[in-house]
Amino acid sequence: MAIFELRTYQIYVGQMTEVIRIYRDFGWPALEKGGFDAKLVGYFTSDTGELHQLVHLWKFDDDADRRNFWSGLFKNEDFMVFAGKIRPLIMSQKNQLLQAAPWGPHP
Repeated sequence: MAIFELRTYQIYVGQMTEVIRIYRDFGWPALEKGGFDAKLVGYFTSDTGELHQLVHLWKFDDDADRRNFWSGLFKNEDFMVFAGKIRPLIMSQKNQLLQAAPWGPHP
């Protein structure tokens, strides 16, 4: 059964424009180049409620697939250059594993 991982990054106030620039110029190219974007459902930024958040949702075949994915990504040199640039702009990170409900559409 597929699992989904919801990652929420709380960005320091006033830094979202820089976060978006770093993702656009370094993060997304690293994900695409390494083929890591294949597991991505989508990236989002908050507009109401808790502000200054960057949220992304990933879909994995199972927990082993998820662990292999992150292990491979963190060994990717281009991605780690990106990570070094963005980490100082992140206040906190929350990861949540989700299972699809047995009804309704799923990505």
